[in-house]
Amino acid sequence: MSELIIVGTVLGLLLGFGVAYFITQRAISFKIAEAEEKAQNILKEAEKEANNFKKEKLLEVKEEWHKRKQEFENEYQQRKAKIQATERLLKTREEAIESRNEMLSKKEKQLESLQNELIEKQKQISERLDEIEKIKNDQIAKLEEISGLSSEEAKKILMDNFINEAKTEAAQYIKQIRDEAKQNAQREARNIIIEAIQRTASDHSIESTVSVVTLESDEMKGRIIGREGRNIRSFESATGVDLIIDDTPEAVVISGFDPFRREVARIALIRLMQDGRIHPARIEEIVEKVRQELEEEIIKIGESTCLELQIYNMHKELVRLVGKMKYRSSYGQNLLSHSIEVARLCGIMASELGLDPQLAKRAGLLHDIGKCEDQNIDGPHALIGYELAKKYKEHPIVANAIGAHHEDIEMETPYAVLVQASDSISGARPGARRESLENYIKRLEKLETLAQSFNGVQKTFAIQAGREIRVIVEPDKIDDITADQLAVDIAKKIENELEFPGQIKVTLIRERRSVAIAK
Repeated sequence: MSELIIVGTVLGLLLGFGVAYFITQRAISFKIAEAEEKAQNILKEAEKEANNFKKEKLLEVKEEWHKRKQEFENEYQQRKAKIQATERLLKTREEAIESRNEMLSKKEKQLESLQNELIEKQKQISERLDEIEKIKNDQIAKLEEISGLSSEEAKKILMDNFINEAKTEAAQYIKQIRDEAKQNAQREARNIIIEAIQRTASDHSIESTVSVVTLESDEMKGRIIGREGRNIRSFESATGVDLIIDDTPEAVVISGFDPFRREVARIALIRLMQDGRIHPARIEEIVEKVRQELEEEIIKIGESTCLELQIYNMHKELVRLVGKMKYRSSYGQNLLSHSIEVARLCGIMASELGLDPQLAKRAGLLHDIGKCEDQNIDGPHALIGYELAKKYKEHPIVANAIGAHHEDIEMETPYAVLVQASDSISGARPGARRESLENYIKRLEKLETLAQSFNGVQKTFAIQAGREIRVIVEPDKIDDITADQLAVDIAKKIENELEFPGQIKVTLIRERRSVAIAK
């Protein structure tokens, strides 16, 4: 019985163990299936997210590609437009060069015809002299036959008569030749100057004494001023200009008469705003750095100017002063542009006159170099430039042209005259130099009043910016002969009593109208 109990117990235990094992395996299977299902879901979600991420990145790449493509197309169109503009400019220049060549050819033909005319006139004079000699011989023979005088006595009488007659005729011919030579010389000189002006035509811009710097926002004004104004005081002290900060939105004004200092201040202020660190120490550092960079740029400008004009072997200090001209102005005219124009005018006119164009251009470029030297040096700028040219071993002709272009010293060569003429042409060109509106109007009024002061003058009109005055006279009081003398008298009075650049043309108009009415 006990054995049966034991066997039953063992069987029960085995049965219980088997049921428990089966239940456990079943639970494990369910958990494994559940875990696999969760893993599959996680994989699906991950794959879905990866596909979404991939699509987003592809869209971003496509957008970036389209953006870059658009930028490239815009840049391509801009470059294409620039190339087309350059081609049009080159074509225009080629046409201008061709027209100038045609003009030069015409002038050469005119000169040849003038030379032929002179040769023909010389032949005519020779023929007339031969005729006079023949007439003189005939008269001597007749006088000897009629008068019965000795040959020596008759010769003496005839010689006295014919010498006086020949002198009279010769004087008339000489006067005629001189008048024609003067007319031709004036015409040729006018053509040379006009051609020189046309070949060096350039724009003129009037420079102001202020520069405007744009700000990102008005908050930057407070940072520029600094606590209790220490930043703005430090900036003005370091640059030597006035910084004007007013109600103008997003802008400050740099005021100063020295263009170099103004440019240093402008660049330094822009760099300080970009850097963000605005305090006295940083201001002094940036200003000094900008000043050194501009000094280097001045030397480069001088070298490029000399290279442009094909002027070589110039002393380094003179090259620096040439570059410094960019930041100097005279009567509102940029000094470097003015000097380059004078140099080109000198070179062209020197070539036309058979002089050395390189020497003329060198003198023209350096003629105002004295204006760039230290302002504390006393004396006219022409003499200061003259001393600088001698100091740096410039050619004596160049030094004399620099010193004499305002007649401070005597002109020794034609180059000095060329520099003086070119300087006047460049400075007197309309729009080249600045003149206040009030002074301009006063000058025109004074010009008209001066011409109106003569008897017989009815009306006066100043035209061509004061470079010509037209005078209308009363025909009953002024006749044709008096009109010529009146025009000369008005011109002389203008020269003596009025200061003006260049020259003023006086045109006197005398018109008489007779009116009758048929009834």
